[in-house]
Amino acid sequence: MSPRIDHIVFDIGKVLIHYDPNIPYSRIIPDEAERAWFFQNVCTHEWNLEQDRGRTWADAEALLIADHPEREAHIRAFRENWHEMVSHSYDDSVAIMTGLIEQGRDVTMLTNFAADTFTQARGMFPFLNLPRGVTVSGEVGLIKPDIAIYEKHAKDFGLTPENTIFIDDSFPNVEAARAAGWQAVHFTGADKLREDLAGYGLSV
Repeated sequence: MSPRIDHIVFDIGKVLIHYDPNIPYSRIIPDEAERAWFFQNVCTHEWNLEQDRGRTWADAEALLIADHPEREAHIRAFRENWHEMVSHSYDDSVAIMTGLIEQGRDVTMLTNFAADTFTQARGMFPFLNLPRGVTVSGEVGLIKPDIAIYEKHAKDFGLTPENTIFIDDSFPNVEAARAAGWQAVHFTGADKLREDLAGYGLSV
């Protein structure tokens, strides 16, 4: 029998809003092979993750420009065009989240996000202001799948881990939530999420 769920925690990127750096860079670096090289060697996923951990964009850009001065414009384009990378919301997933809130459920968010871009995202997607609160990795200096960020979120929002369910598109983040004592489901789409939540007695 599934435990009672008192708290629902949503990830944001690729669960509630789309994220794809290729959207602006397909224009900025039209050659596909060159663009792939750029993301593999310059503005890498690992580099971007450090902004999610709290590093400033100024420091991040300076680091890369020192090694790739000829790519300065392309490096600075990442932050300058970030708003294009989050091109749209996943309305079916958003409807699940807002439906839970309308039912009176306790909904919060836990996200790997740079502090300033999250502020920007909140302006672009007002539904991000609807849950009770959010833990933003760039604001707290911790990042999923570090168990410490789950523990901090639970403490800050008064969550009981075994009565909390977490929704994330990253399986390592899901596994970390389970290691922190939470219930967790791997997000692959809204229809599957509805099924998973129904299994925990949450219908929306």
